[in-house]
Amino acid sequence: MKILHVTNIWPVGESFRGIFVKEQVEALRRIGVECDVDIVAQQHGKADYFLAAQRIGRRSAGYDLVHVHYGMTGLAARTVKKPKVLSLYGSDVNIPWQRRMTKLGMRGVAARIYVSENLRVNAGDDDGHVVADGVDYTLFKPTPKEPTEEKVVLFGGAPDNWVKGYDVFTDVLAELRSRGVNVKELILADPTCPRSEVPRKFDAADVLLFTSRKGSEGSPSVIKEAAAMNLPVVSVNVGDAAKLLSAITPSEVVDFPEPWGTDDTRAKLIRLLADRTADVLAAGTRSNGREACRWLDNDEVARRIVEVYRQVLGHND
Repeated sequence: MKILHVTNIWPVGESFRGIFVKEQVEALRRIGVECDVDIVAQQHGKADYFLAAQRIGRRSAGYDLVHVHYGMTGLAARTVKKPKVLSLYGSDVNIPWQRRMTKLGMRGVAARIYVSENLRVNAGDDDGHVVADGVDYTLFKPTPKEPTEEKVVLFGGAPDNWVKGYDVFTDVLAELRSRGVNVKELILADPTCPRSEVPRKFDAADVLLFTSRKGSEGSPSVIKEAAAMNLPVVSVNVGDAAKLLSAITPSEVVDFPEPWGTDDTRAKLIRLLADRTADVLAAGTRSNGREACRWLDNDEVARRIVEVYRQVLGHND
């Protein structure tokens, strides 16, 4: 089986952008699938979504199937004659203008893969497959945490990425400090930190506090990585966070108070997140996440992706 992956999200240097796509491709290679990658737009500019069509159309002739990652990338694969699989990750379904662009590139797509059931439902796609992105269990292996008086709370993104809700995160820490809880923040995203060193940040933390905006996530990779590292998680109810954390203790999921969008409901959310974070910190233990989320091992996920390929290609072996 020979697959061409087409994506607009792929890590360059020590960037983490699209690392889940790269790790999925690497896992497919480990289980015997021949994979090549064509990166769209990222280095060529936004015009490449349209200009890349001829390049990808010609190149795809040598493959059994084309796997398109991220909805808008479908525009660049619109002239492909081979069977196509499209993976959708979150904003390509949840953000209206991206959803419209995604639909423009849907023609000829034989199967759609959503990273969470919520995302498939939001897309109104009864025939879509649900396969969550996985975790590199060989990289994300926990080691014992050194005890400290300060409780370390991990922010799982870049503070300048509005979607990740750093303002909510810092307000929760301020609320905890006002209650006498000695907390220190730790930022996960750091372009100077090699991927190989990222697990040590999970080891150094006492809890991951995940504060993304409502409706902004598909299947958050950082929650899965925290689970693989046995790091407790407190998360707002976005994407498939509730499913991911349902069997993990100690961990908590907090719903957005209704009616969402007012100062009062935001203040209530801060208090609720502070309550649950304080509870997890008071427990003072690591979680059972690594065993509970074993189904997210990248190699297991790759096998489920191959099953989709086989269905599309009509392979029964």
